[in-house]
Amino acid sequence: MKIREMGMAIGKLTTGEKNCLTDVPGVMVGHVTLDYPLNETGTDYACTGVTAILPHSGNMFKEKVTAASCVLNGFGKTIGLVQVNELGVLESPIMLTNTFGVSAVTQGTLEYMLEENPEIGDTTGTINIVVGECNDSYLNSIRKFPVKPKHAIEAIKKASNQQADEGAVGAGKGMVCFGYKGGIGSSSRVATDYTVGCMVLSNFGRKEDFRGFQYETGGGLSETADGSIIIVLATDAPLSDRQLKRVAKRCGIGLGRTGSHFSHGSGDIVIAFSTAHKIPHFLDETAEIRTQLREDHPIMNQLFAAAAEAAEEAILNSLTQAVTTQGREGHVVEAICLRKEGN
Repeated sequence: MKIREMGMAIGKLTTGEKNCLTDVPGVMVGHVTLDYPLNETGTDYACTGVTAILPHSGNMFKEKVTAASCVLNGFGKTIGLVQVNELGVLESPIMLTNTFGVSAVTQGTLEYMLEENPEIGDTTGTINIVVGECNDSYLNSIRKFPVKPKHAIEAIKKASNQQADEGAVGAGKGMVCFGYKGGIGSSSRVATDYTVGCMVLSNFGRKEDFRGFQYETGGGLSETADGSIIIVLATDAPLSDRQLKRVAKRCGIGLGRTGSHFSHGSGDIVIAFSTAHKIPHFLDETAEIRTQLREDHPIMNQLFAAAAEAAEEAILNSLTQAVTTQGREGHVVEAICLRKEGN
């Protein structure tokens, strides 16, 4: 269950109706989960998947959205963030998967976008696909490449604006967080007239680093790799790409509150976008006019707080929503049993 259903509230701001990334109007999420043996003995196992995050239901190449990214620690193998930061726009779904699945997911997403836009690479330019990853090799036979391009296409087609599944689903199927089962988590906050939504792919931390909660001591992995986390932040607030990067940085506060110190081998990356404007790919005018929030208005501090709170709660939800999972070589990662310190 979600952390709030256990009677534990995070932060001061109000959550959205679903307490999910999809509380931001138009945003959609789809998962494909792979969970099956790859050989007769089960020593090789597909325990992985793909998650697709769509900024809106329209044509993402023809109607781009403002975007930015923030690298807290750069031990990661993402695709597309250089151009996102250079141009300040997102023109594809944000795709999440395992480290060795990045190329297949890029291929599948590209195939989907080319089918939607026959002009790409012909009468107009190319397209910037965005893919984030974490290493799920403790549970998943990552060297067998179970993720295929078709899984990316399926995840995109499955995307909806309903409350997204969390825990050991999609790209989160094989992830480990603080020695326990992690994966996909989500949360949202309302800041005056705007919504901030967050979704994480959690795969980081050691048991002894986890802060703020007590948990059953008999389970969990005692030794884990540094791991990684991908944080996706969405809002309907009218922000520039520079302002989005400022808000994205505050997700690191939420990450730190759970106990992370951005380890040497951890890829801690935030990808943020605003749905307030749709930026047309084809436009004859020399100039375009957009509205953006004033930098010194109190709403900016609310957005900063919303990003920190939503990121922290999304991470906790990735833990409490996950289930005990078995993968390759008989490896098992247990679900966590949390209680607030002092209770």
